Amino acid sequence: MRAPFQILVIPFRHTANGTEFAVLRRSDAAECWQFVAGGGEGDESPRQAAERETREEIGIATDQDFVELDSMATVPRDCFAAAGSWGEEVYVVPEHCLAVDVRDRVPTLSREHAALRWVPYDQAFGLLKWDSNRTALWELNERLKKTPNH
Repeated sequence: MRAPFQILVIPFRHTANGTEFAVLRRSDAAECWQFVAGGGEGDESPRQAAERETREEIGIATDQDFVELDSMATVPRDCFAAAGSWGEEVYVVPEHCLAVDVRDRVPTLSREHAALRWVPYDQAFGLLKWDSNRTALWELNERLKKTPNH
């Protein structure tokens, strides 16, 4: 059963040219670029859902290299088909944000996405459709600036 929370995962990697972020173009909305996103299932924690969604959407299996971000957003319940099973007291669904350093792993797209582009911060920020994605990207970029040897 679909749990009443959403996750957002920002895949990133460090290259000789600097940090790059993987933005994904949805198959069902050509103008929509975003990061890995999805919902929790059953009694999964947000971290477990992030690991599963990363594996399902870009084919990268990892239970490490995740960074939990402070960024958080909410999504109206009526955006989800499963909302009827959550009870009338659920009005908005929290979106938990994480990032994952994919290192040298090569992403493989699921059918949910038509394209993946590795781009620097400014380009990623400009491509993203959702404010929550841009806010989480900004936070991750600021954190990475403070990380030695990134």
